[in-house]
Amino acid sequence: MKPIYNSLYTFFIAISLISSFTFSQQRPQFGGSVITGTVIDSVTKAPIEYANILLFSAESNKMVTGIATGKDGKFELTGIRPGSYYAEIQFLGFKKKRISNIQISPNSLQKNLGTIALVPTEIKVGDVYVEGERAPMSYQIDKKVVDVSQMQTAISGSAVDVLQNVPSVTVDAEGNVSLRGSSDFTVLIDGRPSILDPQDALQQIPATSIKTIEIITNPSAKYDPEGTSGIINVILKKTENAGLTGVLNINAGLNDKYGGDFLFEYKASNYSLNFGADYNRRFSPGTSRREDSYTVSGNTSTLTSNGNNRWGREFWGLRGGIEFIPSKEDILSLDVRFGSREMKRTSNLTVYELSPSVDMYYINTGITNRKGNFYNFNTNYTHIFNEQGHEIKAMLTYGNRTGDETSSTESLFEGVIKEGKKNYEKGPSERINGKIEYTLPLKGKNKLEAGYEGQLSKEEETTELYKYDTTTYSYNLLSSYSHNTKSNIKQHSLFSLYSNEWNGLGIQLGIRGEYTYRFIELTDQNSSFKIDDWNLFPTFHTSFRLNDATQFMGSYTRRIQRPMGWALEPFLTWIDANNVQKGNPELKNEYVDSYEIGAQTSLGKAFLSAEIYYRLTSNKIERISSAYSDAPNVTLTTFENVGKDYSIGTEIQLNSSVNRSWTFDIMGNLYQYKIKGILANEAFSRESFNWSIRFNNTFKFGPSTQIQINTTYNSPSVYSQGRRESSFTTDFSLRQDLFQKTVSAILQVRDIFQTGRFKNTTNAPGYSSLSYFSPESPVVMLNIKYYFNNYAKERKPERIEERIEEEEEPNY
Repeated sequence: MKPIYNSLYTFFIAISLISSFTFSQQRPQFGGSVITGTVIDSVTKAPIEYANILLFSAESNKMVTGIATGKDGKFELTGIRPGSYYAEIQFLGFKKKRISNIQISPNSLQKNLGTIALVPTEIKVGDVYVEGERAPMSYQIDKKVVDVSQMQTAISGSAVDVLQNVPSVTVDAEGNVSLRGSSDFTVLIDGRPSILDPQDALQQIPATSIKTIEIITNPSAKYDPEGTSGIINVILKKTENAGLTGVLNINAGLNDKYGGDFLFEYKASNYSLNFGADYNRRFSPGTSRREDSYTVSGNTSTLTSNGNNRWGREFWGLRGGIEFIPSKEDILSLDVRFGSREMKRTSNLTVYELSPSVDMYYINTGITNRKGNFYNFNTNYTHIFNEQGHEIKAMLTYGNRTGDETSSTESLFEGVIKEGKKNYEKGPSERINGKIEYTLPLKGKNKLEAGYEGQLSKEEETTELYKYDTTTYSYNLLSSYSHNTKSNIKQHSLFSLYSNEWNGLGIQLGIRGEYTYRFIELTDQNSSFKIDDWNLFPTFHTSFRLNDATQFMGSYTRRIQRPMGWALEPFLTWIDANNVQKGNPELKNEYVDSYEIGAQTSLGKAFLSAEIYYRLTSNKIERISSAYSDAPNVTLTTFENVGKDYSIGTEIQLNSSVNRSWTFDIMGNLYQYKIKGILANEAFSRESFNWSIRFNNTFKFGPSTQIQINTTYNSPSVYSQGRRESSFTTDFSLRQDLFQKTVSAILQVRDIFQTGRFKNTTNAPGYSSLSYFSPESPVVMLNIKYYFNNYAKERKPERIEERIEEEEEPNY
């Protein structure tokens, strides 16, 4: 292990020294002056990232240079020659601002334009004020940003309901999220890892507590490369207003759906406090039908089941935090989140079994209950040096969760149990993450970033299976199917990035070296196995600003998906009477090479973006189903590296304001998917052309009433053993603001035309399956939102005067 550490350490130091030496040699005698400033939202006072800063010569009116603001809203224009200039600052959804009479003399090394407040677009029509709306989803250089406040049809749900409106995301009948066809992604909350599994984390966060969701399909080297399809980063709401502010949400719907949340914050000059809580209960009925065919030793049997299902989740959580700013150079924060999660599924199915020896009907009942508690502690520290952009950040996160899952299934013939199984899984897990990032501005727009990230985690799990004894009428433990496992993971990473920009062209080169040690022990079998490896992950990002309205982007990244622990466990686990699962300790890591190029431009009142992507996955891991040879009418599910898959496609978004009352957003994802490899010692190749489209419409009736209609279509798609059919839904919402916008009422109706149906087929040697599922529809919810002490600051008519005053050009 020491040679690996030494190699990574040497590589990291070499990159840093070479970059620093190279650019120190390139420093010219005179580099020109520097123009700095900060861009904020005039309403929320929040910094605006990626606002365009364009500098023009006052004599020729030609653009001299330009740059986009950083995450903190700050910008720095370097290499400015003496002369007279003016600047234009603009961002989609805000009024463009012009600053004139910027004088640079040979003796002025730096000019600070101060804080520049952009005003949201606002038009006066008689006594009616129409506010400019931001697009529901915006494209930035390295990510897509979903503005949750614009997703009114999902406001009573969770992060999953919001993501259903994003073109690169699909959600199945059980609420499981896939990003560009893959469920292997990483979830971050405010940029920090969560102790929960990605799917659980997205289900657990209420939409009303989310500000934005960032989708990063090609992350840079400073991000963890885990997750083949990328990163989903959930940014929670915070206020920038001073004093005590808050927001309260309550919601309720048909068929056992209700919940609420609140968040209160107090902000002073050098510290801020926040405290919030949430509770949500969501249960939905549905109907299902499934047809399974098994062929073992030349004999074929069929199993047809249909009936009712009820699936739901119940979550509650508490969160609190403090941010302390002891000086202008230092920021320290601590936040805590504690909560509980529970997911439950019940089914009552009529089963018809037909085989050479059996022809009968019976009833299958099933109950699955998965629950547990969790808590996360996060600390962050930032030190800002004298030079702008020169800083060091440190982050430490500790998470712990418990897990307790029970599943039982019983087959009843004429009211008598003829077969029954109960499966129990429980065990805690904990994880510690630490990260240090150092950013060093070099000459001009050159920048070097470097850092370390580490993770230590451990998990224990006990599995027990009980089988019903028809002679004693009791459940007895089957020791051969009961197991204890322990796992430990140690992961250490070093990363370095270099970036530069000149004449509108920006580049970023990154490299990440990562060492992983993984040890899994099967304590009841006195056996164990370990994974000891290291990898390099290069990244490349580039952008080119053609003019103030058009920009091009491109990127390449290499990523990894390591098998989940339960996918490696080499023993049988019964899911229900007809399904058993077995892990595969021979699984290899998945590796992904991802390429993207894109463009975005403003066309008057419209915004257009397009992106072309290509993704190649090696050692593709798939769930494989087959007939279980040791028991009749049982499906065995395991995991295999089946080969490779390929995706090439495009994502397109058009956002436009047709008039003062109607805006629409069309988002499409079209791609060719192919998977090929070897299954059951036979070569296979399957492919399909997949596409999805979202058409979101927002209609405003005066300043306080809004209707939103969103439609979504997902085309059929293939996987290694089968096909998923198409789906189509239409969602509707009505929003009414009351009492000077301190209260908002939102009526939400999802799948209003009852078209959301799911159908899947599976074909394997000796086994085939056809399944249908019809979830509850329509789903009706009502959400009431109350803003306390101006939490969401109103945009009052007086802002028109403010806007007019800002059109006057200040002197500098």
